[in-house]
Amino acid sequence: MRVVLVSGGVISGIGKGIIASSSGLLLKTAGLRVTAIKIDPYLNVDAGTLGPLEHGECFVLADGGESDLDLGNYERYLDIQLTRDNNITTGKVYQAVIEKERRGDYLGRTVQVVPHIVQQINDTIERVAKIPVDDSGATPDVCIIELGGTIGDLESGPFVEALVQLRHKLVRDPESSFFNIHVSFVPLIHGEEKTKPTQHAIRQLRSAGLVPDLVACRCDSSLDDSTIKKIAFSCQVDLDQVIGVHDMETIYQVPVLLEEQGLLKLLRKGLQLDNIPLDASRKAEGAKLWDLWKETITVPKDLPSVQLALVGKYTSHMDSYLSVVKALEHASMHLKRKLHLINIDSEHLEEAQLKKDPYKYKEAWAVLDKVQGIIVPGGFGNRGIDGMIATAKFARSKKIPYLGICLGLQVAVIEAARDLLNKPNATSEEFDNTAEHKAVVFMPEGSKEKMGGTMRLGTRATIFQAGTEWSKLRSLYGGVDVAHERHRHRYEVNPDMVDELESKGFHFVARDDVGNRMEAFELKDHPYFIGLQAHPEYKSKVTRPSPPFLGLVAASAGLLDNVLKEIAEEKVVANGHHF
Repeated sequence: MRVVLVSGGVISGIGKGIIASSSGLLLKTAGLRVTAIKIDPYLNVDAGTLGPLEHGECFVLADGGESDLDLGNYERYLDIQLTRDNNITTGKVYQAVIEKERRGDYLGRTVQVVPHIVQQINDTIERVAKIPVDDSGATPDVCIIELGGTIGDLESGPFVEALVQLRHKLVRDPESSFFNIHVSFVPLIHGEEKTKPTQHAIRQLRSAGLVPDLVACRCDSSLDDSTIKKIAFSCQVDLDQVIGVHDMETIYQVPVLLEEQGLLKLLRKGLQLDNIPLDASRKAEGAKLWDLWKETITVPKDLPSVQLALVGKYTSHMDSYLSVVKALEHASMHLKRKLHLINIDSEHLEEAQLKKDPYKYKEAWAVLDKVQGIIVPGGFGNRGIDGMIATAKFARSKKIPYLGICLGLQVAVIEAARDLLNKPNATSEEFDNTAEHKAVVFMPEGSKEKMGGTMRLGTRATIFQAGTEWSKLRSLYGGVDVAHERHRHRYEVNPDMVDELESKGFHFVARDDVGNRMEAFELKDHPYFIGLQAHPEYKSKVTRPSPPFLGLVAASAGLLDNVLKEIAEEKVVANGHHF
């Protein structure tokens, strides 16, 4: 078992997730199979009930697990598929131990943090680290573990103790290894790079029982050589064990920055990677991945831009829409366009805002009027809904490319019911369960009492209907009959209103495997007006953008016909015939 632990000191939120993901990517370019685990010391069982404005988005895994957003980073960078078990929380650990105690597994013994909680943590790590995460079905060679928060936090104490014990176990095994990357912050104050926070962070790490194999210093710009020497001397590490991770133009350049500073060489030595037998095909596959990565992220500065608006209710904290933003970035890089994304608070587009703050209202509409494309992402609750409905109407009537995701689909359906079906009071049961015309209803198997894990979650089939060969969305998926995307919702389109809407040209081009759930709509006489009940952003990868997002960016940049032609030609090459 080979483990790379990414821990942090001084402050949280300094990029441990990106450094963990980048380290994993470098290992993959060497031909290795990599998995990842995120440890979150909060008491919540999972991220499903956490508010997006406090904790950022809830990332949904293929098995329906609701997890921390960093698992999204791992999947995007490493092109792997993780499970709910890859996110370990204090809530999960204590729940498992208490269930064992109630079952009698510890009968006659006092259940304590040490050894029982600590053992549960390590048992979970060792089990999850062996779960295959790619199409090969093989056990991963290396497991990246990111410890949330900072060393010294009271709540992370049991996890640190568990990792200390795991390190002790692995370094004694000649066929195992443990490599600790400790991320610290080097602030620039009055023009001077301050090393004292990092010195204290490393001292605290060592006092906890862990040993830094690499000190990754987060900083605004490249560190001075004198600063690196000072940190190395003060923290009792070699010069090559201190690297600077300064701000880059995009986070996708971080793996290149780390590779240039010799991280892969350090990992190769520290993890004894030369002892892992690799055939030529795996090495070639890794080299090909690295070339593709560098080619994808290289976007010349003089490229034309594409201007999009993201209209949502959580725009004050953009980590709430992290996967959506990343999916748009992936599509833009693929099309060699510079993304200019403008965030608009949907409340500012409402008539009520005109009375409350006319300036914000006029400014929001002025911005929306200038963009080339619009996306309305998911969300919950009725705040800002009228602004989203107005946005959908604006995009539909003005022929502006529009992509609605989950709630974005639902508000577009409500708008269509109001305008096309002349039902001005149409709404969602989520907002008014006594409404006469419910365009969106609560799903049959849902629960309104229990919140955690009760939505329609995980990978589900999106089945394109007969006679939809004209569909741009279907073509973006390569003309397939079935696409598989991840879901997270409690409400869905009212099937009783579908026939009326389709009679007005509002086509539901895809449904679920039973046929009662509307998975996607599309307007035939519109440049790009599409909504999905699923969240395709969760499956978007740096080197393989999500089809619906690729379509939105392409339509907004005037490139959709070219993209569809390329996809059709690739399909011909792959299958030997037209679809």
